[in-house]
Amino acid sequence: MPLVGTGQIVHPAWTSRTGVGAFNVIHLEHAEALVAGAAAADSPVILQISENCVRYHGALEPIAAGTLAVARAASVPVAVHLDHAESVELVHEAVALGFSSVMYDGSTLDYPENVAQTKAVVEHCHAAGVWVEAELGEVGGKDGVHAPGVRTDPDEAAAFVAATGVDALAVAVGSSHAMLTRDATLDHALIAKLRAAVSVPLVLHGSSGVPDADLFEAVRQGMTKINIATQLSKVFTAAIRTYLAAYPDTVDSRKYLKSGRDAVATESARLLKVLAGAE
Repeated sequence: MPLVGTGQIVHPAWTSRTGVGAFNVIHLEHAEALVAGAAAADSPVILQISENCVRYHGALEPIAAGTLAVARAASVPVAVHLDHAESVELVHEAVALGFSSVMYDGSTLDYPENVAQTKAVVEHCHAAGVWVEAELGEVGGKDGVHAPGVRTDPDEAAAFVAATGVDALAVAVGSSHAMLTRDATLDHALIAKLRAAVSVPLVLHGSSGVPDADLFEAVRQGMTKINIATQLSKVFTAAIRTYLAAYPDTVDSRKYLKSGRDAVATESARLLKVLAGAE
């Protein structure tokens, strides 16, 4: 199965009100695990590389090249996405490297500048056939719009989409990034209002803190692209800790990294089935 465009995965799900898993790549093991999980679930998947991941590796191209290669070898549809990019230059590099979508994060800008910058990113990306996700307000941190009591306004969201031409919009409905517990409470009524108001697919960030039943209900009410990172990092790290506790003399990193990779494959397959309503 060749590498596919993000829109080819998201738009059929949007029209059928099903969910698409968008999972973050931290190391090559994550990319391998996520594709294995998608194959086990017989589901498409979006592999995301964040600007924070790029900072960790020191450059985009090495981790991008590996992730794109894993995606091209997959047996199910896989798209590769740049996540939470505040740098326009990084967006341009991702387009040049072959990413099929980017998420431009102008949340720290005031509204007029966010609109102007996002519109410019959209024009550049659309000229290259690349799909663009954006966000309105500060969705990116542990606080910001995803803090309790802060929500996206449907009318403002609709105006932002119309002004920028984005292909998808990340909205704040009660989740928060980097949650280690799965007890976030989503505003499902607001999700339904946003779905009715906004003419493009909606994206849920901070989904690791959302219980399975709420994730499925969020999809039923109108969310399409579901971003999950921390939950997969938790199972990756837990599996490695368990392996090293059982085999404390291990020095070959392949042995314990394999345990983490296998755990992520299992959990990502499970999550994809949750989003599809199969679990």
